[in-house]
Amino acid sequence: MRTTLSDYLRTPRRRVSRLRRTAVARAIRGSNSIEGYDVELDEADAAIDGEEPISADERTFAEIRGYRQALGFVLATAADEYFTLDSSVLRSMHFMLGSHALDKSPGQYRRGEIFVHDDKLNRNVYEGPAASEVPGMVDELVSVLAIRSGEDPFVQAAMAHLNLVMIHPFRDGNGRMARALHTLVLTRAGLSAPELSSIEEWLGRNTDDYYQVLARTSAGVWSPEQDAHLWLKFCLRAHHFQAQTVQIRMARAAVVWEMLDDVARLHKLPERTLDLLFSAVVGFRVRRSTYVRTAEIDERSATRDFKRLADAGLLRAVGETKGRYYVAGEGLDEIVAVRRGSDELVEPYPGFRGVLYA
Repeated sequence: MRTTLSDYLRTPRRRVSRLRRTAVARAIRGSNSIEGYDVELDEADAAIDGEEPISADERTFAEIRGYRQALGFVLATAADEYFTLDSSVLRSMHFMLGSHALDKSPGQYRRGEIFVHDDKLNRNVYEGPAASEVPGMVDELVSVLAIRSGEDPFVQAAMAHLNLVMIHPFRDGNGRMARALHTLVLTRAGLSAPELSSIEEWLGRNTDDYYQVLARTSAGVWSPEQDAHLWLKFCLRAHHFQAQTVQIRMARAAVVWEMLDDVARLHKLPERTLDLLFSAVVGFRVRRSTYVRTAEIDERSATRDFKRLADAGLLRAVGETKGRYYVAGEGLDEIVAVRRGSDELVEPYPGFRGVLYA
């Protein structure tokens, strides 16, 4: 699967960059949805560039922005040859994640006991180690990760994720920090396009299984002697499913781009409009301000392009002038149907969920 992905990354840059960018947006949305911060995919994408939300409330979008900063830091720096992983990196990432809520002590270790509460069961299901032990535990964790051993990066990433979430070093944001660390380890290992290997999107869609395996592995308290094989298999299974999903998306994207090329020739559209149409096909609510910036054109040209696409039935305007955005029009229905085809994923570990809930 990695070989197939590497081959795909050699295709025209326009197509690869959109796939990678959307993968980051999916990871941001997935990881935050686990914590109850739900946004549409296009708003997670908008957060990457610091744009304003379309419909998300201010608090939710602040959380999305914070995670975008932390994950963006990981993807931009962790693969650098001069990058050094230490506890200050984790604390810095945590500050990026929560700087909008200074009352929650972003960037600082917790100073008291901490519990994980299950709202469905209405009881605490996990108790973290004593606060006095946290600094030493985090130092030990990152010192092990800093050693470039021959351990498989997917195994190392899964165990880093597990250990950080069990140490629970911060007052808030521990789950998102653990998931970002998972991606950091993969990035540091030199995997091509690590954002396409992130399992954060998959975890966001399978949150109950995620909580169940953590509960089974933790035994309710900090207990590093517990067997972690179930957790490891869970993560490898998630990576396998995510890889299958990416392969399906790559195949569909290739077809979608060919169909958009045909549309562009039919309507004699400038090439710059294809990214705009692809975003609409994906389901984004596209805005003129975004188009002006990404296509590097002036307002007048953008207005002409949007009018032309709307007149051709390829885009449909929604809302008044100030808050107006555009969605895919009827002229793109056939292409949207291709993009929305059902996913047929193969279970890599038959019977796993039966074992998980046994």
